[in-house]
Amino acid sequence: MLVERTASAARQRVRVLVVDDNAGFRDSLVSLLDTDELMVVGQAGNGADALLLIDSADPDVVLMDVRMPTMDGIETTRRLKAMDPSIGIVALTGLEDQRAVRDMLVAGASGYVLKDSDGDEILNAVREAATGGGIISPQLTPSVIGELTEALERERRRTHQLEEAQEALLERAARRHELVSRLGHELRTPVTVILGMAQTLSEGTAPEEDRPELLERLVVRANGLARLVQRFEAAVEAGLTEWADVNEVAREVAAANARLHVEAAGAPAMASLNRLAACRILEELVENALAFSGEDDDVRIHVTTEDGSPVVRVIDLGPGIDAGSLPRIFAPLEQGESLNARTHQGMGLGLAIARMSARAMGGDVILEATGPGGSTFTWLVSVDRPDVSLT
Repeated sequence: MLVERTASAARQRVRVLVVDDNAGFRDSLVSLLDTDELMVVGQAGNGADALLLIDSADPDVVLMDVRMPTMDGIETTRRLKAMDPSIGIVALTGLEDQRAVRDMLVAGASGYVLKDSDGDEILNAVREAATGGGIISPQLTPSVIGELTEALERERRRTHQLEEAQEALLERAARRHELVSRLGHELRTPVTVILGMAQTLSEGTAPEEDRPELLERLVVRANGLARLVQRFEAAVEAGLTEWADVNEVAREVAAANARLHVEAAGAPAMASLNRLAACRILEELVENALAFSGEDDDVRIHVTTEDGSPVVRVIDLGPGIDAGSLPRIFAPLEQGESLNARTHQGMGLGLAIARMSARAMGGDVILEATGPGGSTFTWLVSVDRPDVSLT
């Protein structure tokens, strides 16, 4: 609860509460402050006792020692300013306590003087505090400026970091929202096809001789949909990242097929990524590469670090991608083709999901090169580099 007090200007004499754990020094302050302008209305040996006196003493200014038992001046100042923001607080300290200057000023002290200052300096500090001003001892001024400059610079850096983190968070949220919307759209087509087949079988409108084939196709499509959902789950969770080694991810994926070979430097290629989603990205890329390669051809997974970020290239020896297909290699081809008659083996939702997952983690998947000698799909773990995409 905030304390309401009469303005000090209307009181004629400034009411001062003296707080110091040294009884002798406290008595000296009381004698010093007994003037025509000032009046000591209470004294305490620590911050806790001072708080108990505030209501009865009703001071305009508190002359506050910094180092005290039970409750120090910094915490007491913080609490007093919360109770009554208009109260003036002048901090007292020895020269060895210069580091406390910043903390006292941040807590709300309006002035700061040394205990060995002359009497006039202490009196002036109290008068200034009563009128809303503040005085800092000349001996402390360079220290105060340095401390506050460092504190402001730290706060500036912290604010900048928070702003960057907020922007990244908003961007990540927007990407996840876009991803979820896209996934919902992509699921509708296979679900519609499966429902259509199931209804045909349920209604008995299909010829008897076609039912076994239709049922088999329904099972195949249902299994495909289940795998598709697993892929989407990995894509959705791509935003939940951890610090991981991309080399280890590449080796884990390559272990599933003898035709896959990892080329990586000895040093770890560390990045903030979702390990499951990262595996899915590489699995989609190598599955596409294997499908376009000959049965005896190997596929290379080449991991490097460029501009401080990992780059993963999946290189096949296939015939390359014709120019007419380039604009749509990352588009889900099920939208434009019959689900029962795929003509573009090796391309489809896989590349689209790989790109969505990579972008959800702040990266991208691009087609870096293609031609008669093969294609190179590249996973940019970070997109802070020139775009060399062909599409």
